[in-house]
Amino acid sequence: MTATTDKFSGEFCTAIATKNLRLKDIIKTIPPECFQKDRRRAWLSVLINVLAVIVGYGAIAFSPWYLLPLAWIFTGTALTGFFVLGHDCAHRSFANRRWVNDLVGHTLMLPLIYPFHCWRFLHDRHHAQTNMVTGDNAWVPWELEAYNESNFIVRYFYQAIRMNLWWTGSIFHWAMLHFDVKQFSDQERDKAKFSMAVVIIFAIIFFPTLIFLTGFWGFVKFWLLPWLVYHFWMSTFTIVHHTDPDIQFNYPPEWNQALAQLEGTVHCTYPFWVEILCHDINVHIPHHLTVAIPSYNLRKAHASLRENWGHHLKETSFSWPMMKRIVDRCHIYDAQTAYKTFQESRQS
Repeated sequence: MTATTDKFSGEFCTAIATKNLRLKDIIKTIPPECFQKDRRRAWLSVLINVLAVIVGYGAIAFSPWYLLPLAWIFTGTALTGFFVLGHDCAHRSFANRRWVNDLVGHTLMLPLIYPFHCWRFLHDRHHAQTNMVTGDNAWVPWELEAYNESNFIVRYFYQAIRMNLWWTGSIFHWAMLHFDVKQFSDQERDKAKFSMAVVIIFAIIFFPTLIFLTGFWGFVKFWLLPWLVYHFWMSTFTIVHHTDPDIQFNYPPEWNQALAQLEGTVHCTYPFWVEILCHDINVHIPHHLTVAIPSYNLRKAHASLRENWGHHLKETSFSWPMMKRIVDRCHIYDAQTAYKTFQESRQS
């Protein structure tokens, strides 16, 4: 560590102690090369991902029945990589030209039936208000009053996605928010409608054609089951990114943008093949500090953050006990303890 870095760390730790830390203070410590786009690496990522999806669908087509689950898992994970590259496009970190980002983003998200601009607008709000009780839209825990005032059907679904059916959470998020024009401002609405139209037209052509050529089982085999695997990863990545019994959400008066991005986001290590196919989406802390870092530079940025801000970072490894800790504890928002379980909330 250089003398300059030592100076930065000392000053910034003092800023944290006084709650005056600014996001730009942290970003300033990330090496400038982490922000540089590399056209070759970006398009190579697309090529590798397309080849992986082709291999996956070839495995689905030709595997015996007892190997199909492995083919579905591989293909769904590779399709998640499509989404991650579309995610880079949404943040304009894939290419310098906006139309290239929009074209690639729409194309890669089409097989997932995700309207690109709709997701982009909603996801930008998540970044702007990360871990804010009244503002975030990604796995924000419900307050007890809102939970109690909901009808039993809504409570049932909320309980399900906060517990053992967490892996369906992104399906509900996709269906309930991304095709609702009321979610978007007047300035956003035309682009949102365009993206909705693109995926709806694609679906109207693609699904009947797939069923005509392969039958209903072909629809399930080639699209539905890989799509469910994709949503397993989408739900898992996103809940793990911001959910832990020790991670607090805050109301706007107490919310600090820098601390929310630095301490409210989790770095989780997954099996290497998942990280490769999903383009290091799990290296999430630097991405939340600044969306300008392309996915292929996230590891270098995280290494810098670990060196300068390591005692503020939350790092873990994916495991079923880790997931059980989340789904067993992280249910209802509590201003003192971060979370209460459903049972503790009923008792209170």
